[in-house]
Amino acid sequence: MSNYKIRPGDTLSGLAARFGTTVEKLARDNKISNPDLIFSGANLSIGHSTKDTFDAGGSNQGVRGGNDVGGPTGVGPSNASNKMQRLAEAARAAAMGMGGYNSQGLCATGVSRAISNALGIGVSGNGNQIDNNLPRDKFKQVDMTLEEALKIPGLVLTWESTSSRLGSIYGHTAVTLGDGHSSASDFIERNTTNSGRTGFKVFMPIE
Repeated sequence: MSNYKIRPGDTLSGLAARFGTTVEKLARDNKISNPDLIFSGANLSIGHSTKDTFDAGGSNQGVRGGNDVGGPTGVGPSNASNKMQRLAEAARAAAMGMGGYNSQGLCATGVSRAISNALGIGVSGNGNQIDNNLPRDKFKQVDMTLEEALKIPGLVLTWESTSSRLGSIYGHTAVTLGDGHSSASDFIERNTTNSGRTGFKVFMPIE
């Protein structure tokens, strides 16, 4: 096995051709559930290669279908859709205007405010209802891990339940900021994890 650090612009199909392997093998060897979604800065294990050398180039930015869709410093600059960038910026602004870095227990209010301010869409409900209330002509559910989602700005995250008293009843929701670890709702959560949380879903604004 050799390691290759993914660069901006790389695609799994392009790397498979380059290194004389298949997309299926790369995805299987690296436990990639969505072959169209890889992240520059991440390491790929390559089973066999006679075509290229490996280096440590690249930066920690998200790549989807060959396009840069994330960034190491928040929402920009990137090729995430305008809606996604606007939503991430609006979520950050809403959080700073509500709780800053301390939860107010109003996650759904913060996310609803961000969606309204960024996209002009009214969404109601608490943390574990927002996923059902997002209009399906404006948002689509996407299958990715929390780690992958946090690298992309402007995705809506929802959990059915969390370990807090209110969270066990109302769940939690937040918007990704694209830096690989933060999300925003009624506050900025610097290190967003699935710890103590269940029923995780991800939704992407449709351009």
